[in-house]
Amino acid sequence: MNTFLLLFITIPIVEIYLFIKIGSQIGAINTILLIFITAFFGIIYARYEGFNTLRAGMSQIVKNELPVYEIISGAALAFAALLLILPGFATDFLGLLIIFPPTRKLIFKKVSTKQKMNNKKQDFIDGEFEDIDEENDRKF
Repeated sequence: MNTFLLLFITIPIVEIYLFIKIGSQIGAINTILLIFITAFFGIIYARYEGFNTLRAGMSQIVKNELPVYEIISGAALAFAALLLILPGFATDFLGLLIIFPPTRKLIFKKVSTKQKMNNKKQDFIDGEFEDIDEENDRKF
């Protein structure tokens, strides 16, 4: 089954389940307030971390280095802000995990290790070539 379709179906089901469970424990109004509070503070913190990432990227550029981590981190922060805007506890939790630098670095390490392992599985044929001059072919 397509992964996107599976996520498209399961994420709302998980969110609805969490709304019901948490809403029954703390009440409907408190649940709605909690959703808005986490979105508000999450977006503010994402903005703060985004500026820190931008500042670090600019210092990398000044050092004449490519800011690869900062570019990936900025994209991850934008995705985390999107998750925080979406109403729900599971998306808020995932967004908060991505926003905090230690967990973001851990996620990047896991993904990069997985990517390296996938690259090792590919079969390559090593070889050398020699450019043959057309004039040498005419002599024979």
